[in-house]
Amino acid sequence: MATLEIRDLHVSVDTEQGLKGILNGVDLTVRSGETHAIMGPNGSGKSTLAYSIAGHPKYRITSGSVTLDGVDVLSMTVDERARAGLFLAMQYPVEVPGVSVSNFLRTAKTAVDGEAPQVRTWLKELNSAMEALSMESDVAQRNVNEGFSGGEKKRHEIMQLELLNPKFAVLDETDSGLDIDALKVVASGVNRFREQGDRGVLLITHYSRILRYITPDFVHVFVAGRVAEEGGRELAEELESEGYDKYVKAAAAS
Repeated sequence: MATLEIRDLHVSVDTEQGLKGILNGVDLTVRSGETHAIMGPNGSGKSTLAYSIAGHPKYRITSGSVTLDGVDVLSMTVDERARAGLFLAMQYPVEVPGVSVSNFLRTAKTAVDGEAPQVRTWLKELNSAMEALSMESDVAQRNVNEGFSGGEKKRHEIMQLELLNPKFAVLDETDSGLDIDALKVVASGVNRFREQGDRGVLLITHYSRILRYITPDFVHVFVAGRVAEEGGRELAEELESEGYDKYVKAAAAS
């Protein structure tokens, strides 16, 4: 069983006014086979947590630790984190002009696995993943995310997830901007990943609607850069009806 463990994590960013703290002591443990949903208002630090785990240079770790099976993640380069089994689906996927989806994915697969996949096997897996995510066959020859709709970009992120098959997936607002049909397709892809039984998911979202299709084992309320409350799926339903107000007020008063 693999374990992603975050302990007392503090993260800051450089601003014109100086160093600004964003995360203020995050404690979270995700084990293989578990799905954790992080919910919270805008500006609470949810995306900062995702990018800090992945190794974005904008975010400065001031204290705390992130370990994967006891190994220090924070000492790894970004590519080492990917090879160790971490995956980040971004809220705003970037365009990569001049690089086809097919070449991008095969290069990523080769980098993560340490060897290139056999061409015949790879094409079969690629076509199967595109079909499962209702993507047109010509997507493989298009430049990465260039001219993609919001739904196509998010489905492409999940296609990466399925083909790279990491130990842990960090999904940063994967439901953002999706209509109901695209949401169901994306959720089904996440569920296929989860159904392997030994994969962990950290799902970051504002709203509970995606949790109608992806059932979390744990829900964490994120406010003011830390976990303010933890519970099961019923906590997400409470947030849907009551919002984050009481948690925001409690954080402001502390």
